[in-house]
Amino acid sequence: MPEARLRLKTLTVVAGAAVALIAGCGPSLGPSKAVSQLTPQESRGRALYQQYCASCHYANQTGDLHGPSLFAMYRKKYLPSGAPANDERVTPVILRGHNTMPGYGNDLSDQQLTDLLAYLHTL
Repeated sequence: MPEARLRLKTLTVVAGAAVALIAGCGPSLGPSKAVSQLTPQESRGRALYQQYCASCHYANQTGDLHGPSLFAMYRKKYLPSGAPANDERVTPVILRGHNTMPGYGNDLSDQQLTDLLAYLHTL
């Protein structure tokens, strides 16, 4: 009888961990950097985010809007596409677009792109 209880207890712990993982109760990624703490470059990037990205991508919450949430994008190992979460993968998507997302290579200067990337790192 004690062996059956141990098995039941183990199953309960494993099931609870699986439910917590599925429900998103895994390691917390914490909040984005507060707007009041942004550097001037990050603030310029935030303005660009508001202009070009906010209508399709959430910045401070999970879940998809018209495109995937960008919350904690760089604090995760991979992007929603499965590509590594780094500037080398994000930059071409911003410049050329991806799937239904338009590219902004003709709209953003090099400095604006750098500012936008700086802001995305704060999310």
